[in-house]
Amino acid sequence: MKHKNFKTWLLAVVAVLGCASPGRAQDLPQEIRIGWAISRTGSYAGGASTTVIPNYEMWKADLEKAGGLEVGGKKIPVKFFEYDDRSSSEEAVRAVERLISHDKVDFVLPPWGTAMNLAVGPILDRYGYPHLATTMISDRMPELRDRWQNIFFFTLTSSDYAKGVVDLLSKMRTEGQIQGKVAVVNVADQFGIEMVKAGREALVKAGFQLVYESSYPMGTQEFQSTLSEVKRRQPDVFLAFSYPPDTLALNDQARAVGFNPKVFYTAIGTAFPVFKERLGANAQGVLGLGGVSAELPVTRAYRERHRQMFKQEADYNGSAVTYATLQVLAQAIAHTRSVDRKTVSLDIRTGVFDTVIGKFRLKNRIWSEASLVGQWQDGVFQPVAPDQAIGVKPIHTPKPPWKP
Repeated sequence: MKHKNFKTWLLAVVAVLGCASPGRAQDLPQEIRIGWAISRTGSYAGGASTTVIPNYEMWKADLEKAGGLEVGGKKIPVKFFEYDDRSSSEEAVRAVERLISHDKVDFVLPPWGTAMNLAVGPILDRYGYPHLATTMISDRMPELRDRWQNIFFFTLTSSDYAKGVVDLLSKMRTEGQIQGKVAVVNVADQFGIEMVKAGREALVKAGFQLVYESSYPMGTQEFQSTLSEVKRRQPDVFLAFSYPPDTLALNDQARAVGFNPKVFYTAIGTAFPVFKERLGANAQGVLGLGGVSAELPVTRAYRERHRQMFKQEADYNGSAVTYATLQVLAQAIAHTRSVDRKTVSLDIRTGVFDTVIGKFRLKNRIWSEASLVGQWQDGVFQPVAPDQAIGVKPIHTPKPPWKP
């Protein structure tokens, strides 16, 4: 009698759990709607078209080939929506509002860059969408993490990256590779302003002599007069907290004016394939922000797929991380057997994921394993700091002279 009663109770529990469990066939959507606003045009288009757009397109192709996203053991087709934010924060906000209110998307993928992620963050938070911030660098991240409960960071703060450079310079000075004179320039937007503030504080604290500092407006392409003045001050180290177009121009024009310090650092865009294509042998020894090692077999396989699909290498910083975040989203949906955004966000917060950069787990909603400084070495942008970064290589110093 007791056995019969226990069996009846167990069946009742299973029935209740079955009703409460996500992923029941009758609850599964007919399609999943995913959208994004991205800079197809305007000043951010270079960064977006290198780091973000190819990965969204690769993921889209992968899902179409696979028959969709896995939910509750079934493949659910995905319908995609895209708008050009034209590198305008206002346009990005309007586009994301349209994705949510008109297109009724289940998930929104992030735009490119710090300013654009800051612009759309409040809307994604208001509607409870997970915000996978892959190309945003800001000292406001701890504050934003407290304010926006569904934001996840896959980069570190401005202070982290600036301190990473200064720590590397301090080590080089201790080893006698450089003296103490540093020149700094920055793009005058949120990213550049935060980076130079954090960099200046770290340089002063470490006892470096700041012999030159200036900022320039977004879109500036003429740097010869600035670089000539910097050259006159004879720094050992040149740091530019720059965006892709200015990164390329600064390197080109430093060569033109014969400015060749022992350490030459430019920030965003240094890890891009176009940098190597444009500078050729002159890329050797140039330092830049970030750096994802390509040594893991899964990372090499991802890079080869990227090369075959787009006839171009992936960049050595944000590309693989961006694709990894898409894998995180897909696996969180599969793990939870749900497209409920709150449920998926909880899994992203606590789960472990297999990605193109290896096992992936967030700590307090931040991926903290990013390298801080990389360097072009024999045609590959390698992570060189901090020492515990995945695949880190010894730095090559001094930077070789520019070739004609």
